Amino acid sequence: MKKQTPLATIPQKTTVLIVGGGIVGAGIFRDLSLHDIPTILIDKKDFSSQTSQSSSKMLHGGIRYLENFDFKLIWEALHEKNLWLKIAPHLCRDCSFYLPAFKESKRPLWMLKIGLMLYDLLSSYQNTPHKMLNSVQTVQKIPTLKSRSLSGSGVYHDALVDDAKMTIDVILDGQENKLNHALNYVGLIDLKHCGEYSEATLEDSLTGERKTIRATEVVFATGPFTDKLLKKFPEFQWTDKLIPSKGSHIWLKKTALPLTDAMLLQTKDDRVIFVIPQKGAILVGTTEVPVDRDLFDAKPTQQEIDYLLQVVNEYFPQSQLGHDAILSSFAGIRPLVKEGDENDLGKTAREHKTYQPFSNVHVIVGGKYTTFRVMGQEISRIITHRCHKAYNPNRTKQVLRYQSKISCFAEATTITPELIMEIVKNEQVRTFQDLIRRRLSLPGVAHWQQQIPFAEFFIKLLPQLNEYFPVTAEEINHYK
Repeated sequence: MKKQTPLATIPQKTTVLIVGGGIVGAGIFRDLSLHDIPTILIDKKDFSSQTSQSSSKMLHGGIRYLENFDFKLIWEALHEKNLWLKIAPHLCRDCSFYLPAFKESKRPLWMLKIGLMLYDLLSSYQNTPHKMLNSVQTVQKIPTLKSRSLSGSGVYHDALVDDAKMTIDVILDGQENKLNHALNYVGLIDLKHCGEYSEATLEDSLTGERKTIRATEVVFATGPFTDKLLKKFPEFQWTDKLIPSKGSHIWLKKTALPLTDAMLLQTKDDRVIFVIPQKGAILVGTTEVPVDRDLFDAKPTQQEIDYLLQVVNEYFPQSQLGHDAILSSFAGIRPLVKEGDENDLGKTAREHKTYQPFSNVHVIVGGKYTTFRVMGQEISRIITHRCHKAYNPNRTKQVLRYQSKISCFAEATTITPELIMEIVKNEQVRTFQDLIRRRLSLPGVAHWQQQIPFAEFFIKLLPQLNEYFPVTAEEINHYK
């Protein structure tokens, strides 16, 4: 019996079509699912394969936004962070962050103390309380940190998250309601607004198959790609709303920098760089560089990589890290909303905005990963009321009904052929990269920590994998 193609599984008509399978689209999809509203979500590539897999892997309040007096955003983000620690403990965990201060620092130790007290207050004291350390205590805790002119450090708490897996789990949770369908590698080719409904032509980018469906409501949650996409539809009369900003990260070998706790480093150019041990490696990021092209599948430049290494070497002078310490690198595009001084990306607010080109067409841009659940509620509420149903914002506070087969923070997880095939069968894997990068949370082969070598393990599985998606031994051998 011939296997059904993804487009063949969806109905000809739906109440809602969501374009964009990043974290914001995922959140709206789940919200509508919990309110029994038939919804189809599509993404041109794999779910979470762009901005939503390229964050600094944190759920956080945004401690640097204190200087901008973005107290409402910080309050909201801290409460969301603490909520997800409760309802998705398999995807995130509490983490302490060390924030060192030096005599020449722009923000002295007493200022950090005030800021961390305010941070705890804005969390309604749900955060693990902060603490202050003097220089001796700080060096005892982090021996490799430069000690010259060190005043001490503040220690506060945020959370780490597997960003790609969070997005995928939220989408799969939404599909627990059989009224709802999510399709990866399906793009929007054409959209015709017909008054009370829209006609959308969809195309499977892997097979070329097309299908036209009707949707009463359309939601665009396409992040940094919003301006370019919506300008394709003249009836929207869309003008640019975003300042795309590229953020790059590097993964360092765990042995290259003996560090057990996460750190936030203040740079000479008034930025902050996170250094976070996790997943058997150390994540360093992020840069903030304006970008106006090549938004899909962004990659770090050599200049950005050198900049991150320079910052780490400045704070850990004994390490003198070179490029041989890097396991892998990645970059993503942030959808920053235009407002105020467009040139100062570091101070651009992470508030989201929504637009309605028509009463039944909704667009959401901006925001930050941590607040995706509440960001989308503005649109979910409108649609739910238009469907003559009562909206309950607390429904999305329940524990995820679907949970990944691999715990992102269980570094000792033994990956077996049976586990791989269970993931392939249940988590909508359509390419080999989907499986490795997002379902197994491996940035690349260098991060593989199993006893059997990477290529040997997956080549043995070739016949079974090819029942679900095409992959060759050559592709596996050359996978980076």
